[in-house]
Amino acid sequence: MTLNLISEHACFGGWTRFYSHESRECRTEMRFSVYVPPQAAQGKVPVLYYLAGLTCTEETFMMKAGAQRVAAELGLMLVAPDTSPRKARQPGDDASWDFGLGAGFYVDSTQAPWSQNYRMYSYVTKELPEIVQSLDSGRADRQGIFGHSMGGHGALVCALRNPDRYLSVSAFAPISAPMQCPWGQKAFGGYLGADQSQWKQYDASELIRTQRYARPIFIDQGARDKFLTEQLKPDIFADAVRESGSELQFRMHPGYDHGYYFIATFMEDHLRHHARQLTPS
Repeated sequence: MTLNLISEHACFGGWTRFYSHESRECRTEMRFSVYVPPQAAQGKVPVLYYLAGLTCTEETFMMKAGAQRVAAELGLMLVAPDTSPRKARQPGDDASWDFGLGAGFYVDSTQAPWSQNYRMYSYVTKELPEIVQSLDSGRADRQGIFGHSMGGHGALVCALRNPDRYLSVSAFAPISAPMQCPWGQKAFGGYLGADQSQWKQYDASELIRTQRYARPIFIDQGARDKFLTEQLKPDIFADAVRESGSELQFRMHPGYDHGYYFIATFMEDHLRHHARQLTPS
């Protein structure tokens, strides 16, 4: 596997870097970004993966979230993949903003033609960590995951399905019950087909309803988020968490909407949440 460095930028004593590579899982070129904190010069550091939302790319988080300053203080390596394959075009992949390009939904598609390339779940949970380890800066035994909106859905699903791999999880305004909202129904129907029993493996509310998650889950939500009622449905997830006996810290923030001004405001809280779980005492 050849890893191509697209660009690098000094940032708070560390480096923000952008890479491309030919993906084994997605069978096309994929891109991701990395922030390597200054502590990595002395030894490997914990790794925190960020999954972005609909229409975003591997650049969005690094440019808008304002995470590098606190990550440099805490010694966290940040990794942000693209939200879908881009180079392997399919008919209609750009017909709508919430399906296809920029909208991989972090599932492994089983439906043609998407199943050829849209394998974002396996890319995020299997291939990308292998590549990150090849950079020789991150600790394989200290990994966490978080995300926003579609990426918040992805982060919760990845953590719930791989509790031994991800030692911390959080989300900003996640799509919490995708089987019960238009975004999720459209994505799951297109990528996974009509059999809704196959959808449950990618629905965080369904996953946690039947298992107790051993680590604290942290979610922030803006009260003025225009997607809150129709698409995000955090109340369904919160009810499922209570049923399972798991621990959830859920904060509703008056005045805040769905975008990166909201994310940047509370980013430090999320990074410190992850650092507490990932940094050995």
